[in-house]
Amino acid sequence: MRTFIAIDLAESLKRALESLAGELKPLTSSVRWVGPTGMHLTLKFLGEISEASAAQISSILEEVASRHQTFPLVLQGTGTFPPGGRQPRVLWVGVVPGPQLLSLQEDIEGEMEKLRFEREKRPFHPHLTLGRVKSPSRLDALVQEMEKHQEQHFGEMNVQKFLFFQSILKPTGAQYNVLKEFALR
Repeated sequence: MRTFIAIDLAESLKRALESLAGELKPLTSSVRWVGPTGMHLTLKFLGEISEASAAQISSILEEVASRHQTFPLVLQGTGTFPPGGRQPRVLWVGVVPGPQLLSLQEDIEGEMEKLRFEREKRPFHPHLTLGRVKSPSRLDALVQEMEKHQEQHFGEMNVQKFLFFQSILKPTGAQYNVLKEFALR
């Protein structure tokens, strides 16, 4: 099964992101927009694993959760990958990289590395994907509109848990099933 570890967003934040996407959608048909069920902050993508691995990972994630307290998560700003907006492939809303978020992500990364999951080569850049560009043509108006929101505050929530997700790829998009929730202390 295809899996990842993430923080699910509060409904109020999902609505704020849907509102922004609603403003941007009319500007291009070249983007595949992320729906509300896909709006989560990925902490670690694991890829294909077995049922036995899932049980072992769940046990370790319980330990990780017990080491971390609840913390605020703040959504602010917009951008693209790659940066600069010339030929964007991903449109995103930023997440303020607070110390508690970074500590949790690093703890998960380190524990998964012990289980032989390769450490991410790029530094952790917390963000929420709004959409993925299908065709890089005629995106100027979209990029200009994204730039208007570079400093915008989209809301915040208190993170009380993170989740272990299974992702099932379908022609209509990914379907996400929660394998287990891990409460922070």
